[in-house]
Order: sequence, then C-alpha cells, then structure tokens
Amino acid sequence: MTAQDSATRPERIAVTPATGPADRPAVTDATGQRRTGTLMAALGVVAFSLTFPATAWGLEGIGPWSLVTLRGALSALIAGGCLLALRVPVPHRRHWPGLAVVGAGVVVGFPLLTTLALQTSTTAHAAVVVGLLPLTTAVLSALRTGARPSRTFWVAALAGAAAVIAFTVQQSGGALTGADLYLFGALLICAAGYTEGGRLAREMPGWQVIGWGLMLCLPLNAVGAFVALRHESFQLTGHSTAGLLYAAIGSQFLGLVVWYRGMAAIGVPKASQLQLAQPLLTLVWSVFLLGEHLPVAAPVTAAAVLVCIAVTQRARG
Repeated sequence: MTAQDSATRPERIAVTPATGPADRPAVTDATGQRRTGTLMAALGVVAFSLTFPATAWGLEGIGPWSLVTLRGALSALIAGGCLLALRVPVPHRRHWPGLAVVGAGVVVGFPLLTTLALQTSTTAHAAVVVGLLPLTTAVLSALRTGARPSRTFWVAALAGAAAVIAFTVQQSGGALTGADLYLFGALLICAAGYTEGGRLAREMPGWQVIGWGLMLCLPLNAVGAFVALRHESFQLTGHSTAGLLYAAIGSQFLGLVVWYRGMAAIGVPKASQLQLAQPLLTLVWSVFLLGEHLPVAAPVTAAAVLVCIAVTQRARG
C-alpha cells in the first residue's frame, strides 16, 4: 500500500452502542412506574383492610342482603356518573367476559359471601380469607396469564400465607365454624375477579375496569335491594350509615381503582402479596373501631409477614 493510498482511503471509526447516561431515563422511568404501582396497590390494601369492620358496623342496622345490594348499587351510581361525565366509550366486545368475571367476583360474590359469614364470625376469624387470598390470586394469575414468578417468590408467598393462616387459626381457637364455607367460596371467586381485573387493567384504566364491572351488576343489585329491603330490617344509625358508605365508596370503588392500577403496573402476583398485610391491618382497625382484643402474637406475625412481602417484591419474574 502506497502513501497515496493511505491518504485517500476512508478512515474506519468504531461505533459502540451507547450504554451510559442515555439509557438511564428508561431505567428510571421503569423504576418509578414500579414504585408508583406498589404505592397504588398498597393504598388498595389499606382501603380493603377497613372493609370487614365497616361491614360489621353496617350489619348493626341493615340486613346482610340489603347491605350488599345497596353497597353495589351506590358504587355503580358513582362509577356510572364518572363514566358519563368523562364520556368514556363502551368497552370492546372482547372485554365483556372479563368484566363479567370482575363483577361476579369483587362486586357481588366476595361482598355477599363475606357479609353472610360476618353474621356469625368475628372479623379476626374472617381474615383467614385475606390470609389465603394473595397466594390463591398468584396461582390463578399464573394459570390464567402465563406469569411465571421465580421459586424465591413462591417460597416467600407460601411462608407469608402460612404465617397469616397460623395466626388467624390460633385466634379462632383452631375450630372451624359454619361461616368457613362462605369464606372459602369468597376466597376463590375474589381471586378470579382480581386476576381478570389485573389483566384488563393493562388494556384500559383501572378505574374503568371496576366502573364497568359495577355497571354490569347494577340491574342485579337494584332488583336485589328492592326485594331485600322489603324483607329485612333497615335502620340508619351512625354506625350502619358509616359502614354502608365506606363499603360502597371507600372499598368497593376507590379501593379497587387504585388496586387495579397497581396490579397493572407491577403485575398481579406481586401486587397480590401485598395483601399479606391486610389481616393484620384489619385486626388493628377492629381494635379501635370494634373494641376487639389485640393479641400478643400480632406484632410477631406482622414482622414475619413484612419480611415475606419484601422478598416477594424483590424476587425476579
């Protein structure tokens, strides 16, 4: 090669992919989304933890069937008003089967079965439903959506469920009651509603998922309320009014809005494990609102559950 060839030959410049600061915004955005999703799901858990005490208050003056149907009807009116005011289009036909599962699970099934159980069960014993709900939701989500959490996730989830179950069974004296059939039925149908709602929340805003689920069940709840009010007692005291309003607005609507948004952001399995803390929060509310006794084992169980939650949130997959 001559000097002239060297002078005229194009110089080759090695180009390497940028892996420095240019990539950081995407990573930061993903981390921020996970944090926001975790916060939304945690707010949902706090809202749900007040459901059993609110239901117990409502039952002081309102019959169980009236309480459930009025709760669903009031929530649907609020959701329908929001959907109408914002001119939200009707969901695509392919979404309606999933919305029907959401309605059957979290609008009708879970409220009805747990309310019937709370007629003869304490809130501490009823918390066994929530103790098993995170694990059941994770299993159904894996089967329905193909999610494959890591082995570490499953070990921590099982450990957390075992801690909560042991705590609640110990609180009930180890004896099963007639309300347990209602509770285990509520567990399965609610897990199905959570799984479908979390899946749909990836395709539409979470508040629309629960909004359309409530609207789908409005005719059933309206007819049910009309019939129930003719055959059950209905007395609006301070407790029963507060319990009904919270169950309808705080738990049935606002709680599910942030819950589905959180599940869409961090995934159904991880969001579900945050509910391991719900029975213990329910017990705390029950102490302050219902005068129930706080057992010595509660702080120990809370510590164990928090460790399990931390592991599931950090587990890969």
